[in-house]
Amino acid sequence: MLVTFTTDAHADITMFGDVALTMLEMMGHSKTVPGAILAADVPMALNRLKAAISAEKPSPAIDDEDEPMVNMTDRALPLISLLTAAAEAECNVMWK
Repeated sequence: MLVTFTTDAHADITMFGDVALTMLEMMGHSKTVPGAILAADVPMALNRLKAAISAEKPSPAIDDEDEPMVNMTDRALPLISLLTAAAEAECNVMWK
């Protein structure tokens, strides 16, 4: 499953379902797809996501040359960028 986050203030962001659901949970939302965050609630969701990412303990490195390990901090960067743009432009955020 893929989840696509959209807002009028930023390009769409598509994530693997398990990662997107984890991010939604970090933002304080249910894992319901589709869903939305009203513009007034975007700054709080952004702050929650940043705090959760900061509290994440780094995963141990896996010695696999074919697939490098991507941590949640790196995976969250595009969504943080989208939420930041939405907060600045006072736009809603939706995902499906």
